[in-house]
Formats: sequence, C-alpha cells, structure tokens
Amino acid sequence: MDTTLVDALRNELQRETGQPVALVETHISWVLLTHALAVKLKKPVRLPFVDFGSVEARKHFCEEELRLNRRFAPSLYIDVAPVCGTREAPRIAGQGEPIDHVVRMRRFAESSLLRNLLVADALQPALLDGFAQRLASLHREAERAAPLSGFGSPDLIARTATDVLAALQAHAQAREGDGCVVALAELGRWIGEQGDALRMAWIARQQGGAVRECHGDLHTANVVLVDGALAPFDCIEFDPALRWIDVMSDVAFLTMDLKAHGRGDLAARFLDAWLQHVGDYPGLQVLRFYEVYRALVRAMASGLGPAAAAAEGPRPDYLACATRLMAQPEGGARLMIAHGLSGSGKSSVALRLLCATGAVRVRSDVERKRLYGLAPLARSAAHGLDIYGSDATRKTFERLHACARDALLAGYPVIVDAAFLRAAERRSFEALATELRVPFTILDCSASPATLRRRVAERDATGADASEAGPVVLERQLAWHEPLEADERAAAIEVSTEEPVDMALLAARWLAATVEGPR
Repeated sequence: MDTTLVDALRNELQRETGQPVALVETHISWVLLTHALAVKLKKPVRLPFVDFGSVEARKHFCEEELRLNRRFAPSLYIDVAPVCGTREAPRIAGQGEPIDHVVRMRRFAESSLLRNLLVADALQPALLDGFAQRLASLHREAERAAPLSGFGSPDLIARTATDVLAALQAHAQAREGDGCVVALAELGRWIGEQGDALRMAWIARQQGGAVRECHGDLHTANVVLVDGALAPFDCIEFDPALRWIDVMSDVAFLTMDLKAHGRGDLAARFLDAWLQHVGDYPGLQVLRFYEVYRALVRAMASGLGPAAAAAEGPRPDYLACATRLMAQPEGGARLMIAHGLSGSGKSSVALRLLCATGAVRVRSDVERKRLYGLAPLARSAAHGLDIYGSDATRKTFERLHACARDALLAGYPVIVDAAFLRAAERRSFEALATELRVPFTILDCSASPATLRRRVAERDATGADASEAGPVVLERQLAWHEPLEADERAAAIEVSTEEPVDMALLAARWLAATVEGPR
C-alpha cells in the first residue's frame, strides 16, 4: 500500500513538534503519535467489512468515529481535521481542498490501557466498579434499535458468530496438523446448538429494547485509565451491525477478556457492579454465548499462528478461553442466601465470594430501590419515599426471587444478599432451590452486638453503601429476628466476621455443597 501521505504527515508533525513521531499501523488505519496527540488516518482500503475507498467515505467515518466515541471518552476525542495540500506536502487543517481527513485525539500513556494495567497488576478493583456504573449509564441512555431494523435478530447473531468461526477454521485448516481444528469443530457444534436454544431469548431481548447503539469492541485494549477513571474508546464506527447489539454482548466482551487474562475475579466483580446498576438478570441467559463469540473475535483479530504472537508479544490464548467458556460456570447452578443482622458483613463476604467463584449476586438493598426508580446509593428519604413498609418488602423479595431464578436457569451460582431474618423469607428461597434441583446453602454471618453497632454507625455516616439500615433498624433487628431452625443450621456455613475470613475454604465448601447440604 502507498504510504506517501502518512510518511509525509509524519515528517510534517516531526518538523512542527521538533520531536520524533511514532507510527502505529492497524489493518485499517495509521496512527501518528506526537508527545501530546494521536492523529489517526484511515487507510484507503476496500475490505469485506469496511469501505474506506474514497475521500468522502473516509471523512464520513472520521466524523462517525468522533461522534460515537465522544459518548464514551469526550476528553480524549478532540476533532476531525482536513488534510490539505498534496500527498507529498500535506498540512493538517491547512488551506485548500481537502485530500483526506484525520481524527485528532489526546494521547495517553500505553501503561494506562486496561490490558497493561492487568499485566502489571496495577489495577485498583474499585476502578472497575466505577466503570461498570458509567457503562450502565451509557447503555441506559443509548438509542434503542427498532425491531424491524434486523439488529439483534437471532439470524444475524448466529450468522455473525458462524462467519467468525468459519474464518478461524479456514486459517486453521491451512496449517496442516494444527490441533485447533478439533477445538473449532467442537465450538461450531456448540454455537449451532446454542443458536437453536437461545432463539426465543434473542427475540425477547430484541423486542424488549436490549439491542442498542453500543461500543461494539469493548476489550481490555480499548479501555484506558484517564483523569482517574476507566473510559472506553475506539468503538466500532465502520459497521452499524457490529455496534447496534445487545448490551449484554458489550458486557461480555470485557468479562471474557478479563477471564482470558486470568482475572475471573475481576470479571465477576465488573458484572456484579453492572448488574446492580442495570438489573438485567434475564440477560444472563445469553451472556455465555456472547463471551464465547467474543473470544473467537479476539482469536481472529490476534491470529492463531506464532508469527502473530511474536508480533504482539505475550497474549491470552483466546481459542482456549472460548473452549473453557463453553462449559457451565464452576460448580454449576447453586443457591446461597445470606443471613445476618445489619453490620454482620454479609455484603462484604458476598462480594469476595462471588469474585472467588464467579457467582452472580442479587442485593436486596439495590433491588428494593430499583422498584422505586432509585439508584443504588440514593437515599429514599431524600425522595420522600417509604420503601421499607411491609408491602415494599414483599415486592422486594418477589423481585429477588425472580432475579435469582433467572440467574439459576442461566446456570450460574447465585448469592442472594439480604438479611433473611424471617424464617418465611428463607423458606421461600429454599423452595426455589428444591424446585430447580440445585444445592441450597445459607451463609450465616455474625459479629458481636458492639461490632454491629460500630459498623452500622460508620456506614450510616458515610452514605457510601446501598444499605439504609441505620442504628435504629439494627436495634429493632436485635430485638425480634428469627434465628435459624435446626434443619436450616444443617444447610448453613457459619462465618464470624470478627476475624479474617478464609475465602478459599468458604468457596470450596459452597462449591462442594450438594442438594443434601454443604460438606
């Protein structure tokens, strides 16, 4: 490909800045890196998935790139600028008829990419919580696809996955003796089976508004730490069908990539935080399919051969990741309910446990507020609402029951994070486990009254938790709570949070539980 223009632009930027300018090349773009800017020039390519063949097309897609990515990272994307002059002597934002266009971005350090933060073990997990909340907000505000558009249809989803698989199979078959041929054949069978099994679920999600204008390429190399927060960038601008997708497909790309990097704990934490802000538990039914599909996309993008690996350096084995993700989550579906007074550490233990096991959590404090249109950290009194009456509590437990059922039917271990101080509430979830024939466990958290009072007072003062149970609520609980009955104690794992909790042992005990109870 003729590189006259990009070479001339590089020389011009080096002359203007007085410093070296790096060049990064992808299949469809050149990116020039000055000390302060990233200047992106689209290649004049015509490929099956993109057509940048004309100046007008490249201008249009530059403008689309700016429009779309400003939704996610407005501080990174500066403008679209014309390239004027000649191919041998170009000027950005110069005079005359444009010969091309570039997207100008604020440059960031490579070390701030989420992928590199993971490799360096430099990621603060709380940053993922904030990112999940922001992504949830972006998904909520994104425009919905009209069902008649065809975006998110079962046929399109299945065809997109099989096209990626076919490309990988063609590559593998060209390399005689490559062991990935067998793995790809197995993945092909699984994708076909899932395409049939999930057809009605995909239709329901398409009709229900889950298909929206998303990011479309949300892996760890397209998320960056900027201005103290994680932000996505470089979304799909060239193919609407890869962008107008189920929000769960967007989420799945990141959870898959975190797992591929060996951080299933962070994948579970990110999903937990996103679910708290969205409440899309029915979407768990399609999550695993999308994770497998996304792993295949990254396998295709990265290449399966040693030449690609040498060019990129160490990278996850995405084909192996796809094969692992075909299997049910570790331990399979099982139900755990928390039990304990306010301040007993239930939510803290549940968060650590879901990170250790890949479980899905449903929080009563969050779902109660969702019923009244409140965000997780909103305070009901500030909105003039009483959300703790008997009717509100009944509706909350009905919601918890429905969310837990959705997650269990999708095959996930589930933790229902509520106080469960009434025997009837506990029995209803025991009945759910019996109905679905999954193991039932009670996480029985305890601490001394003095510790409970201290923790609740501290939490109430900060307002940084979804719980609104303050000191008055705790005193009422101490006076009337219904302790576990004998058969419930047989199904319980007791945890004192006065001392450090052995999370590995707790996780092992839960995952070893059978329908007869914990081992």
